[in-house]
Amino acid sequence: QVQLVESGGGLVQSGGSLRLSCAASGRFNRLNILAWHRQAPGRQRELVASVTSGGITSYGDSVKGRVIISRDDAKNTIDLQMNSVKPEDTAVYICYANALLDTGLSHDYSGQGSQVTVSS
Repeated sequence: QVQLVESGGGLVQSGGSLRLSCAASGRFNRLNILAWHRQAPGRQRELVASVTSGGITSYGDSVKGRVIISRDDAKNTIDLQMNSVKPEDTAVYICYANALLDTGLSHDYSGQGSQVTVSS
């Protein structure tokens, strides 16, 4: 099992910056792709950013150019730096990981989420 715990959410003014962090713990051999998703009330969950084990990043169109995802495999952490935030960035931000377990199988895991609220 893998546990993902997010931190760093909160209230931020439009145009400001925010950094989210996610720490992975548990028994696993390796973390494969890591990502941040978000879900706003009444809207579908959307991908914010992802990063592969090789460091290749991908960003959602709505945040491209404003966010940076990074991973530290020594610490098993995934960070999301958000800049120039907008009110429409208000959502619960959810950490995601695909992990290779001792069984040789890979599984998907998600955290509980961290609320980000952007005031106008």
